[in-house]
Amino acid sequence: MDHSRAPVLEALGAYHEEGRLAFTPPGHKQGRGADPRVRAALGDALFRADVLATAGLDDRRSTGEVLLQAEELMADAVHADLAYFSTCGSSLSVKAAMLAVAGPGERLLIGRDVHKSVAAGLILSGVHPVWVDPEWDRSLHFAHPPSARAYAKAFAEHPEAAGALVTSPTPYGGCADLAGAVQACHERGRPLIVDEAWGAHLPFHPRLPAWAMDAGADLCVTSVHKTGAGLEQGSVYHVQGDLVDPVKLRARADLVGTTSPSVLVYAALDGWRRQMVEHGRELFDHALRLAATTRQRIGLIPGLRLYGRSEYCALHRAADFDPLQLVVDLAGLRTDGYQAADWLRAHHRMDLHLADHRRISAQLSLADDRHTVSALVDALRDLVDHVGELRPAAEIDVPDPADLRLEQALTPREAFFGAAEAIPVTRAAGRIAAEVLTPYPPGVPAALPGERLSREVVEYLRTGVAAGMVVPDAADGTLDTLRVVV
Repeated sequence: MDHSRAPVLEALGAYHEEGRLAFTPPGHKQGRGADPRVRAALGDALFRADVLATAGLDDRRSTGEVLLQAEELMADAVHADLAYFSTCGSSLSVKAAMLAVAGPGERLLIGRDVHKSVAAGLILSGVHPVWVDPEWDRSLHFAHPPSARAYAKAFAEHPEAAGALVTSPTPYGGCADLAGAVQACHERGRPLIVDEAWGAHLPFHPRLPAWAMDAGADLCVTSVHKTGAGLEQGSVYHVQGDLVDPVKLRARADLVGTTSPSVLVYAALDGWRRQMVEHGRELFDHALRLAATTRQRIGLIPGLRLYGRSEYCALHRAADFDPLQLVVDLAGLRTDGYQAADWLRAHHRMDLHLADHRRISAQLSLADDRHTVSALVDALRDLVDHVGELRPAAEIDVPDPADLRLEQALTPREAFFGAAEAIPVTRAAGRIAAEVLTPYPPGVPAALPGERLSREVVEYLRTGVAAGMVVPDAADGTLDTLRVVV
């Protein structure tokens, strides 16, 4: 296929060359109706590119097949059978992927380290989760994706399960044994879904971890805006084989997706694919070299521990890791990630990827250069020099892995839509959660609707919020009260 083409961008150029006059949404009409102050802030080019996908970029019958051609090029670029664009982010795409594999009342094997969007998918769909435990590093309080053995064991216990879902890479960069998980699924004729939101870049360089399609997965979802050069909410479904019905996937995506997709997002996805085919190897050669030298420089800073292969890939941990995710342990400084992230934002105008009770994380991409990484290294040195200004790390009661595993007393749907009440957090242990409780970032729920809250998890959330943890989906963000099933 001709990967020098970018059908969406070409159609957008033709739209303007032809001088089309729109009596359709969007109502700003190429920015003519937008407030000049908004145009000054956002730029006229943004409004000019914001056109309808049908009866605009293409005709009302989509006879130009603009989007179809762009999706075919994307599939060819990453060796998938099919690719579909989504402008609603992978938070929506993963829901549609789940619905394409399992229906109401059916079971789906799911790693318990999933993003909150999977929990939302369970609530909306009525799918029954069979939770598969992650691999835990007890000394670092660090979770890695579930092993292939764990999925095989779950299938043995629940042979009726419609398929499985794994998150890989994790937000921290840990990667699952996808080939092993695929084998566990395919031995039973079941599909594997991969939430690969953090892995859109993986197909484009051989020294990056294996990506879902090359490992044999049936359906994966990537977020091009996370690790690529797409706009926010740019997501792609990738499909191969015959275990996932593409007609069903399209229907499920249509069910939960928008009828007003953003051409801006489509265009960025199209341009990213062309950039990767033409220059991806070269760009990620540079990014990986930069990451390696940055890792060396951070490793020389006293008090910091930068996670590498030994932390990720020992026995019973991850199968691989993304070296572009720089995860820094602050335990040696006796402070926590929440304070460190706030200090770096306040004193160095620097925003970090993740912060938790003992770590911060900086994500590198093809956009970084020696100036940006030098600023990061200098800021981390300055943090170490001024750590005495920060209060000592607050006592957060992080449970043992066994205590993090809660009993699924009701399905997420039953608990979320059932009668609920708000009670003081001190009385919540033993009650069934009626809301999602997600420390964010990274967005992995500590408790889901239908799970019976334990004293250990309640204390973890309570002490975490006191230390600076954010739980944005709780009805009461202070966590003085929790919503539980009546």
